[in-house]
Amino acid sequence: MAASIRQFTCRRDNFGVLLHDQDSGITLSIDAPEEGPILRALEQEGWCLTHILTTHHHDDHVSANEALKARFGCEIIGPANEAARIPGLDRPVRGGDRFALGRIQVEVIDTPGHTAGEISYFLPGEKALFAADALFSLGCGRLFEGTPAQMWESLQRLRALPDDTMLYCGHEYTATNARFAVDVDPGNLLLQERVKEVEALRVEHRATLPVALGREKKTNPFLRADDPELAAAFGMEGADPVAIFAALREKRNGY
Repeated sequence: MAASIRQFTCRRDNFGVLLHDQDSGITLSIDAPEEGPILRALEQEGWCLTHILTTHHHDDHVSANEALKARFGCEIIGPANEAARIPGLDRPVRGGDRFALGRIQVEVIDTPGHTAGEISYFLPGEKALFAADALFSLGCGRLFEGTPAQMWESLQRLRALPDDTMLYCGHEYTATNARFAVDVDPGNLLLQERVKEVEALRVEHRATLPVALGREKKTNPFLRADDPELAAAFGMEGADPVAIFAALREKRNGY
């Protein structure tokens, strides 16, 4: 593992994440939700920001881009399909792109659905996935710009990553997602265990992330739209996975 990882809260419920390669001095911010918390985390660690990896154009993920770039001269990397909407973008990237920042290897995955051009970042050396608002623990992003078919395809790309990958998300939504997941999949014992864990963490005001992707594959209903057991529990046995996913997402919208 090349990088040290620091996760912290920004805004009301966003996560900020910094990664630091000690050998090269390179420090990455996953998105830039809010300048103040990012600056405090950098100061506490003694790190200097060199790059921002932007996932999508929503303001709560890019609002500090230009301020941080002005302060540090950092390079901003982000989705080519949203290039005109990413403040300060220097390097547009697309799904399938791979690059190194110091010793940190980065793979880009197209994950449209929440927005039309959202991307996620997989760091194989760190066994870490930064999925922003595409995939949440026990949930997924609301479809503001994409279709259910697009989002389902995106989630399948993320689901194909190794089980020991640690999932980092853009928001602390797990407790609400957990209540929804139990409602649609009440017989899932592994899900029940995760719900108890989440409840205990939140009582202590601790983050529910990161979480192993392998656990999400077994407990997150949005990753299991093609699972016959989930389909039966949700009353859509034999239905097309895209239709099941769309129905799950619509039910979650009103939850």
